[in-house]
Amino acid sequence: MHSFHLLNQRDRWIFAAVTFENMIIKTKKYQLPTTTYIKMGLVSILKEQWWVILIALAICCGYFWIASIWWIVGALIAYALYVLFWAIQFTGVTQMEQNKPIFQKMAYEIDSRQILMKINTKEGMPVQWNMIKRVVITKDAFVLYLSKAQFIHLPFRIFNSENDKKFLETILKRKELIN
Repeated sequence: MHSFHLLNQRDRWIFAAVTFENMIIKTKKYQLPTTTYIKMGLVSILKEQWWVILIALAICCGYFWIASIWWIVGALIAYALYVLFWAIQFTGVTQMEQNKPIFQKMAYEIDSRQILMKINTKEGMPVQWNMIKRVVITKDAFVLYLSKAQFIHLPFRIFNSENDKKFLETILKRKELIN
């Protein structure tokens, strides 16, 4: 720390950049509950495919063409089956053997290169930042989406300090995943 004030302005920026690159956020262990995964997945897909409700409403408008309650009943049944289809998909993901590691208790090591999902000290899976399509910050978590059905849920409570959360936000801004 004593040598930092002796550096000129250019060297301070280099020092800060090198320090930033070497920082690692280590989280507490966290297990994603399957019910949370299913609920978040359904909400995500319904928001992404909001236009499907317009199709159901268009079918309901058939009532004005031929007055029959079956237009409305048919549209409601079709939309219910659509939601049920996605609920089954997300529930199925939680039951598949190849996806079991996603629902195990794990810690995360996050730096500017990758997110390392660690089941234990010897087993882990790296996720490169370029695999992340979008990020949503909710009132209590960071949600990093890899696809429609795959996401990393990082609740704020698993971070060891407020600085770790702020550092993750800084990484996300640098990667242009949030504003």
